[in-house]
Amino acid sequence: MLEKGWNPRLPYDTLKKDLVDIHPTASSFKIMLDKARHHANRCMQDSFKYAKERWDKSHKPPDSKMRDLVLVSTLHFNNIKGPKKLKDSFAGPFMIKALHGPSAVQFELACELMNKNPTFPVSLMKPYSSSDKELFSLRNKPPLEIPPLEEG
Repeated sequence: MLEKGWNPRLPYDTLKKDLVDIHPTASSFKIMLDKARHHANRCMQDSFKYAKERWDKSHKPPDSKMRDLVLVSTLHFNNIKGPKKLKDSFAGPFMIKALHGPSAVQFELACELMNKNPTFPVSLMKPYSSSDKELFSLRNKPPLEIPPLEEG
């Protein structure tokens, strides 16, 4: 009789049926792996649920409409000259030209930013609020002084 497997030249019925068993430690190891996988899946589902609840609690969809004035973050602008430390954190105001779903907006960009793609994610914009004369009555703009041109 064949004890360690099946030789294809022998008939199938010469194999002992009671010797083809899984070792007890292998079966307990499989049970342990199944429990670990089930626990990991449950932990991941709980973390996804928790993250969604936190996101839904703090997130509000942008309420921008066409033709609104907004400021755009200069985080990824590499074409603005000067030291990064002294750059303005937002550029604009720009008018919204088109809405591309809930997460992207297309702007009408000014002349120095014409080389950039005018579509930006909503996360890089914030609404523009112009200064109010009644709220800031003491704020005055200094007169613009144009230096004289030297001819020569």
